[in-house]
Amino acid sequence: MTSIYSADGQNVACTVVEAGPCVVTQVKTPETDGYKALQLGYGEKKEKRATKAAIGHFKKANTTAKRKVVEFKYFEQEFNLGDTIDVSLFEVGEFIDAVGTSKGKGFQGVVKRHGFGGVGGQTHGQHNRQRHPGSIGACSFPSRVFKGMRMAGRMGGQRVKVQNLRVLKVYPEKNLILVSGSIPGAKNSFVILEK
Repeated sequence: MTSIYSADGQNVACTVVEAGPCVVTQVKTPETDGYKALQLGYGEKKEKRATKAAIGHFKKANTTAKRKVVEFKYFEQEFNLGDTIDVSLFEVGEFIDAVGTSKGKGFQGVVKRHGFGGVGGQTHGQHNRQRHPGSIGACSFPSRVFKGMRMAGRMGGQRVKVQNLRVLKVYPEKNLILVSGSIPGAKNSFVILEK
């Protein structure tokens, strides 16, 4: 993330995303596949690290092996196999959605994971209950703990979509796009941008 100054002099936090160039590796049509979609490939990959089936798939599009392949439905423009899509697809001022995998936090307790306050204070004999969940169930009825009870567990590392992020700047020569706010995921991770 970084920040830039807007036209009215405000400091706006933004995320820099390298969006492209992406190659159209497959065009799906209702006649052959039953639905309409575009498959895009991004990032270079050594040929020895790709399977022979994948190499043959990319050769049809007349391109090298790609690190990430994602399918998009409902594309407005028509593209052919082997076409290149870059950051010029986006315009300054429009709103987009960003989909990514959030940072994994590992196994966390209820205070960090759900914002619990812990059990009581630190006096009256409490010495090991400050960040514990406390009571989790009812009495003899219903004699069980309901599903979905908020407890400690694995946190993060999930698919997250952040909606309505404004495009602040587009640099077509470097394939960079500046988006207002934060985007899920660590640095150098893959992100899907949707219009």
